[in-house]
Amino acid sequence: MEYSPLSSQESIKIEKIMLIGEIVQKTGLSKDTIRFYEKQGLISIGRNARRLNNYKEYSEETLLRLLTVKKLKQFGFTLNECIDMLDTIQLNQATCQNMAEKLAEKVKIFERKIEEITLFKDLLSDRIVNCQRGCNPSKPNENCPTIIGENL
Repeated sequence: MEYSPLSSQESIKIEKIMLIGEIVQKTGLSKDTIRFYEKQGLISIGRNARRLNNYKEYSEETLLRLLTVKKLKQFGFTLNECIDMLDTIQLNQATCQNMAEKLAEKVKIFERKIEEITLFKDLLSDRIVNCQRGCNPSKPNENCPTIIGENL
């Protein structure tokens, strides 16, 4: 029988360590994006997480954080909002209720932006008509009076 310092009930969780190439492959993020996220504080790599050749080693926890950031970005969250969400997750407070509230807030922001964009689209559509009506055909190279000056 071999000697084992651990009893049969104890277990060790061996965490997989990855280099940036494997993280890129698993996340679909570029190396530059991963490095940017590190500089912005979304992920952190300890000084001890480097090999002798100075290659950074990334943990499974870092992989999970990057995948979470990627998903949050796809939902339209800013990097600052992602940091807040990651903090909430870290504190184990990312309950379904809390996340539903955050997502509902984001939906309201999108609805306001859609209203603003719709107003701008309507304004521009009106300007197109004004340009087509207001331009002097005898001087086709003249600046459009609908855009210039007080006619806005």
